[in-house]
This record gives sequence, structure tokens and C-alpha cells, in this order.
Amino acid sequence: MKRRIILFALLALVLSTFSFADEGMWLFNAPPKAKLKAKHNFELTQEWLDNLRLSSVRAGGGSASFVSPDGLVFTNHHVGAGCVHNLSTATKDYIKDGFYAATRDAEPKCPGIEFQVLQDIKDVTKEVQDAAKPGMSAAEAGTAQRQVMTKMERECSDPAKNIRCDTVVLYSGGMYHLYKYKKYTDVRLVMAPEFDIAFFGGDADNFTYPRHDLDITFFRIYENNAPISTPNYLKFTTTPLKEGDLVFVSGHPGSTGRLLTTSQLEYLRDVAYPHRLTSGERTIKNLMAFSAKSPENSRVAERMLFGYQNSFKAITGYQSGLLDKKLMATKAAQEKELKAAVNSDPKLKAEIGDPWSEIEAAMKFQRDNFKRITYMGDMAIPGRIASIARTLVRVSEEKTKPNDQRLRGYQDASLPSIEANLFSAAPVSKELDTMQLTEAFSEMVNALGADNAFVKTVLAGKTPEARAAELVTDSKLDDVAVRKELYAGGKAAVDASAEPMIQLMKQLDPEARAIRKEVEDKVDSVVRKNGALIAKARFAKYGTDVAPDATGTLRLSYGVVKGYTLKGKKVPFHTTMGDAFAYEAAHKAVAPYKLPESWGKAKSTLNLATSFDSVNTADIIGGNSGSPTVNRKGEVVGIIFDGNIESLPMNFMYEDVVGRAVITDSTAVIESLKKIYNAPALVTELLGSPAIPAKPAATAKKDTKKPAASEKKAPAATALPKAK
Repeated sequence: MKRRIILFALLALVLSTFSFADEGMWLFNAPPKAKLKAKHNFELTQEWLDNLRLSSVRAGGGSASFVSPDGLVFTNHHVGAGCVHNLSTATKDYIKDGFYAATRDAEPKCPGIEFQVLQDIKDVTKEVQDAAKPGMSAAEAGTAQRQVMTKMERECSDPAKNIRCDTVVLYSGGMYHLYKYKKYTDVRLVMAPEFDIAFFGGDADNFTYPRHDLDITFFRIYENNAPISTPNYLKFTTTPLKEGDLVFVSGHPGSTGRLLTTSQLEYLRDVAYPHRLTSGERTIKNLMAFSAKSPENSRVAERMLFGYQNSFKAITGYQSGLLDKKLMATKAAQEKELKAAVNSDPKLKAEIGDPWSEIEAAMKFQRDNFKRITYMGDMAIPGRIASIARTLVRVSEEKTKPNDQRLRGYQDASLPSIEANLFSAAPVSKELDTMQLTEAFSEMVNALGADNAFVKTVLAGKTPEARAAELVTDSKLDDVAVRKELYAGGKAAVDASAEPMIQLMKQLDPEARAIRKEVEDKVDSVVRKNGALIAKARFAKYGTDVAPDATGTLRLSYGVVKGYTLKGKKVPFHTTMGDAFAYEAAHKAVAPYKLPESWGKAKSTLNLATSFDSVNTADIIGGNSGSPTVNRKGEVVGIIFDGNIESLPMNFMYEDVVGRAVITDSTAVIESLKKIYNAPALVTELLGSPAIPAKPAATAKKDTKKPAASEKKAPAATALPKAK
């Protein structure tokens, strides 16, 4: 990392003002109303909160939002790139060239995409915790609790209405909520800019600031071949942000570790993160070598390469926090303080015991079994074909069992999502799969040894390269019809299949199941049981003024638009569209600092003073990408697409001295749609004017494609029109 993180240089200042900081990824059913009123004089009404919740969308591992009454969804380019990539071909690269559907009937369906909207939250803490009876071991309690969660999820879900329910574990088991989601699987692409502006600056500028990125994509959700009606949506504003403005972020932060014990943090620092960094660096090199072989290889691998580069930088930032002695000393002091509070209260001590030691033992099991878990568990064999084979083997077995006795994730409530992913028409690159398998097999040999029985089963006496080719080259699992036939045939059809990858997965499944059971019993159940006890202690001392760690579920955070000072240099709160052209010139317009041709052609028409990207102090982490950023009125002022590198240690401790969330401003979105991308219909829809007609206006470019039925091939997409 070129820049040294100075996150804790002002540690004393941070801690002294901790209670006044805008920390927290808050639950929508437990919002920080008093904090917002006290610090920002903002009255958080239920109507405002409900509209934001029902306008928020979970988009895979990212976030999104409804921004019109006609099902229009706003998210990042890098969140929606899967669809853009899957709709592309060797001759039509919409990642590179961009895409815009001027009319509704030109919006192509995205293969294998599922969006979800949170409908309801129910506190089920008592029901789940009561399933763990006195005298039960952690493993027995874990099994009982999983059965209760499965039962509640089944009763809550309604597949016929696309309703799915999930139990969310909060405060490491101190609280459980049942989330009810409405699922949408007919998601269609409306607009995506060129990659060169969506990721301007490339990997070099990722997790940095200042930035100049139009990291946006628009989708539309359909049901019964028509756009859905979305009475709850977020209106766009064209009022520029000012420094000091209060903003809110509604999104799905993936995970944080602020409430982890020191033994859990040490496991991440000493074992998990070093492995992920070493493995990630190797994969990035292999992907770059694969991409260099041909333009088509580069196109096929671009999303995966971005994902690994992004993850590598993120983990490097997280690890920098854990390697900071001041941070770890602070975490140890906080834990010591909580232990002392427990030990000083005889009644609490009798109830709590020493959960920290139990979790430490669980972490020791993970350390001691790390290689076995990593290289022999569920995710040991990568690639799309391997994933398909693993799903078919696992789900065909699990469906023969009563619902409450299945592995978590294979219950009836989960089957529609499994099927949507399994039957996705997204293209499969056998060349990319072969490369991934070759790398994984080689790494497996290095980690476990060539004489390891598991390795021998995997390689079947062949080299990693030869075995990878054998498993992939002649596979028919890239054919959706074959997958549907195997799935419909159930266990008998899967068992009888001659597919080499299915045969391998059948051989490996018993060991993978055994490892999963051990991890559930000796790690997950232990952490959940003892995490609940620590949460009880924390509630007793601090109440619920501390938000739970992120869990990939909907949260509300807030902060103010604010620049910062780094190494004595003032960093402005925003950049402008003119700054993007200046930045390009400063780098001599060499990729990844070359703006798309459309931008150069439209430059003379643009208001170059338009605010482009800006920073604020809202509490975010990975998974918040695509989160709508709104003002006091609940209007969209921008969209989260990154955090600066100084914000990454906030995975473990929040601060607002130099850590910042980075957004693309709504003003830049509207300006670019109007003057660069010639998208008047989309601008009209975003600004709340009357709904646009299904057919284009007389001056708009017509698309003769007919609407696509849900089971038919989507209409051909068109590249972005050239700027006038």
C-alpha cells in the first residue's frame, strides 16, 4: 500500500468525541431517532423511514433503489456489470461501449438476476433462543435453533407470491430477526455508461479520493411482462450538495467486525486475511495472463478480474487496521472493560460465565483445521461448471429429506432462488473455468501435498492442467436444458449422470458435508451461543446504543458532506465534471485515465462546474455499493460507489477524521444523461415528470424489437448512441 493509513494518528481525539460521531449501520426497526434529533435536529418520521425502506433494493451482493413509480432501479455499474457482461458478445461489448434502451420494448432481460425488497421485520429472538434448552451442548443448541429458524422461514415464505423469509442473526446471536422479502427475477437493463467512465482511473484509483467516476446503471423490474408499479420510490434532486449537508445511506453492508472478540480479530489477522491476500494476488496474476492472450479472453475475464482486484485492496485495508497496534490495543481494552463489568456483578457473572474463552477455543479449531476447511470444504473447487455440479448433487440429495432436516440454504423457501441461479442463461466460459480449476488444483497440491488422499481423488492421477481440461472441456452443464433435465430427474438422474464434474462432486460431497458439520458444531454454534452471552453483557452495560455488526441486510447510516485533511493537505468535499477532463489531461489521456469518446464530443455542451463525485462521513462498508444517498427530504443526492482507503479499517472501528464514503452525485447523473447520452426519456422519468410513453417520441431513435416474454430470449441490446 503506497499510502500509509493514518486512521489512528488522532486516536485520542476520535475516542474523546466518540459519542458524538455518526457511527452506526442501524436497523430500520431500531433507528437512531434520538441521536439524529440531538446532533442534527432531524425528526426521523415513520413515513420517511418506511418509504426509504420500501424503495431500497438488495441487488446480489450490493445495493440499489427504486427511483420512479414504474419499477426503475438505480445502482452502480460495478454492481450491475454482471447483467451488462452477460448480455454482451464478442461483437457487442456493452461493458466497453455502454448501453441505453430509449424505449421500454428495447429493455433486454438480464439472465440469472434476482433483486429483493424488504417487506417486513419481525423480532424472533425469544423463539430462537428458547430452542436452546438448559444442558444442551453448543452443537445440540445450534441444531435446535437451526430447526426453529427453518420452521419460521417456511411458515413465513410464499413461493407462489415470490415471498422469501430469512432469519438474520444480530449481535452474534444476541438478537434474531425474521426478514420477509419480495423477490423479483425479471430484471431488465435500461442504461449503463461505458466502462472507461464507470471505472475512470481503474484499479490504481480504486479506494482513493478525489474521484471522477460515473459508476451508475439503471434497470427496470417487470412482472407478467410489464413494469411493476412502485408507489414507494426516491425522487431525484438537481440541487447540488453543500459541505455540511446531512445525508442518509440505505443499503446492505456486507459484514463488519466491530463487536468481534480479540481472538476472532487475531484469527482474521494471522490466518484468514494473509491467506486471502496470497491467494488473491496469485489469482489476479493468472487472470491478467489469461486476459492478455486475446481480446475475447479479456472481455470474458474482466468482471472476475475487477472483483479480485477490488477484494484484494479491500482486505489489504482491513488488514492494515488489524496490524495497527493502537487499534488492537483499543479493542483489547474495550473487551477488558466488559469482562470487568461482568466479573463485578455476581448475578451477571453467574449467567454469563466466560464466553470469551469458549470463542477462543472455536478460533483455535479454525486455525488448526484451516487447510482442511479451505481446500476440502464446499468452496474448494471453483468455477461456474463446478458450482452447477455441486448444486445439483447437493440439492438432489437434500430434497429427499424432510424440510427441517435439510442443510441450511436448501429448504423449500430457498429453492426458487437456487433454481433461478441454476437455470440462468448467463454464458459459461469453459476457458475461464479451466484456468480457475488449474490454479485451484495447483494450490491444493501445494497446501495439502500430492500424497493427500483428497488430492488424489480430485486429480485422479493427472496433472492439474489435464484434470481441469477433462472436467470442463466436454461438459454439457453449460447447457441450461441439460441442467433442467437433471434437476427435474432428481437424485436418480444426478446419480446416473456421466458428467465428470458431477461424478467428482459426488465423491467429494461426504467429506465436504463432514467439514461443514464440524464447522457448524465447533465454530458457528459456539460463536452464536457465546456471542449471545457477550451481547447480554453488552446490553446490560451499554444498552442498545451500539448498532449490530453488518450482516448483508438492510441498514440505515448517516453523516455529513465533508472534506478532510490528509498529510497536511486539504481534500475538497467534491470534484466537478471539469475536474475529470483536467485529470485526464494530467495523465496524458492514457488508459485507465482516458475518458470515453462520447465525453470528449459533448464537452463543449457540459456545465463543467457540475458536482461529480463527493465524500461524506456516513458509516459504510463493502456491500453498500449502489446504496442510495438521500437528503433530509428523502431525495436522491447521489449513490455510494466506494470508500477512500482510509475508511477500510472502519470494518473494525469507525472514525470520521479521514475515513469517507464516496458517491456519484445526482447532478452529474442528470447532466450526463441529458448532454452526453441523449437519454431524455430517462431524465424525464427520474425528475418526476409524467410517465413516459411505452413508444418513443417522434424524435427518438426507434427500436423495432418486440418485448421479451420471461422464458424467451431477450431482445438485442443497442450500444449507447453517439453524443450530438
